Amino acid sequence: MFFTTGRCTTLALRPSNLRGSGRGAGRPSNVARMRGTRHLRSRDGGEQTTSAVELLFDLVYVFAVTQLSHLLIGDLTPAGAGRTLFLLVVVWWAWIYTTWMVNWYDPASTAVRLVLIASGLASLLMAAAIPGAFGRDGALFAGSYVALQVGRNLAAAALLDRGHTLRRTFERILAWSVLSGLLWIAGGLAAPHLRFAFWGPALALDLIAPALGYRTPGLGRSDTSDYPVAGDHFAERFQAFIIIALGESIVVTGATASARGLSSSVVWSLAVAFLGTSALWWLYFGEVAEHSRRQLTNAEDVGSLARDAYSYLHLPIVAGIIAVAVGNDILINHPHRVLSLAGALTMLGGPALYLFGESMFRLRMIGSVSPKRIGTVIALCALGLLASAASALAVSAAVAAVLSALAAWEWNGVRRSRSASAA
Repeated sequence: MFFTTGRCTTLALRPSNLRGSGRGAGRPSNVARMRGTRHLRSRDGGEQTTSAVELLFDLVYVFAVTQLSHLLIGDLTPAGAGRTLFLLVVVWWAWIYTTWMVNWYDPASTAVRLVLIASGLASLLMAAAIPGAFGRDGALFAGSYVALQVGRNLAAAALLDRGHTLRRTFERILAWSVLSGLLWIAGGLAAPHLRFAFWGPALALDLIAPALGYRTPGLGRSDTSDYPVAGDHFAERFQAFIIIALGESIVVTGATASARGLSSSVVWSLAVAFLGTSALWWLYFGEVAEHSRRQLTNAEDVGSLARDAYSYLHLPIVAGIIAVAVGNDILINHPHRVLSLAGALTMLGGPALYLFGESMFRLRMIGSVSPKRIGTVIALCALGLLASAASALAVSAAVAAVLSALAAWEWNGVRRSRSASAA
């Protein structure tokens, strides 16, 4: 499976420059085969660039994440949370495959650029159908997703010469996407109460395919060494999605506050929500992002590490951010009310899920977890006792304080480590 990302336009309006593939970029024989193929990025050790068209593609997913947040806000029940999580995985998988593809394919190629634009259109239609995916818009949601996956994989294979390592890999991926696509389309056309019976197995096929190497009769299976990854470019693309999700959280919170009217309680709530979101940003970009980028770039089997740590283990991080956005919406709308059970689970569970995802990500990257973060997850669970007797503003302020304290604690450790190294 494949992935990439550049900085989101919420960070910068110009593309960022990324270094070359590094020691983990793949076997020399594969790299040699990629040279001279006009639609592929160079793997000669030069800089890799995240293009403006990749950023345009990412912007569609700002809308998709917003749709998911509003879907959960409108139905804060176990069933609503389950549907939202299911659709989040679908959206995540759509973004993953496209961004990984562009880690190899050069957006300066007109053909690749057109594939990305078409992928963006299919993604936009899919995102627009999210609120009605389990209702009247099921066919549009499934059809857009299948068109994106099958169309992009077909184009990726067609752009390469026969016998090329990546072409054979994309042919395998195409076979799996067609197989799951039949179930997606059948579910979209089925009655709403039967939809999950088709879509559940379809998503399971999509999720398990990379772990099985896309084993296909007559085509064999792919090994992670068959698809070299430019580590820096790859890691930065995923960092961009984290920024997309955090930025969407700020947008939802700000829009809700503006609609409510900027009373003193709303202003205080807005400030607390922003501090909590900023702490989440710091916890990811203060230490995790840079260390993981270096680790990925220097990995022996960069493809396997990229698949596990980024494709699979970034999903709970994104899910946690969406839950935080919903908790912030509850805070802005009802700052002085005692939280309901659903509200408390969202406000406390979102940050806990975020930290859990980061801990699993770190475990896969370096083989250890942070005791500080595990302790913070326990502290967030303990705050649940406060939630039954305190206002939403008080609970949210406590959460923001705990997250900020963790960020400061970790950053102080980073500074001491750098000072010791400099000495």
